[in-house]
Amino acid sequence: DTLLKLMEDHRDEVVVIVAGYTDEMERFLASNPGLSSRFPRRISFADYSSEELVTIVRSQAASMGYECGPGTGPLLKEYFDALPRDRSFGNARLARQVVESMVTRQAGRLSSLAAPTLDDLRILTPEDVAAAAAPKAAGR
Repeated sequence: DTLLKLMEDHRDEVVVIVAGYTDEMERFLASNPGLSSRFPRRISFADYSSEELVTIVRSQAASMGYECGPGTGPLLKEYFDALPRDRSFGNARLARQVVESMVTRQAGRLSSLAAPTLDDLRILTPEDVAAAAAPKAAGR
């Protein structure tokens, strides 16, 4: 009721944006008879495709100074394809977490090298993908 009053009393001054999962938003809008009509514009965003998630991983890795080496793309796509697209699906957040895990795995892998090369330090390998994806796949 407080939100409705604010939206009505200040309709020329206030913009209210709400975001959430579709079913939760529908319940929210149905919770008060006047609420739904006050949100006439609705935008739904589809989950990223596996290919788009691979692109996001590559882009985020590049922004951190890393490169996804040969063979990482198909392995990432296979991983993203296998994930259920349910409520726990993290979308771009998941891509970021995969990059962070790959970097952590790479650091562990390189710790055994006496003198890693510049390429060793910047290239993420399929081994890094597999290690990063394994805990997430097991947790599903």
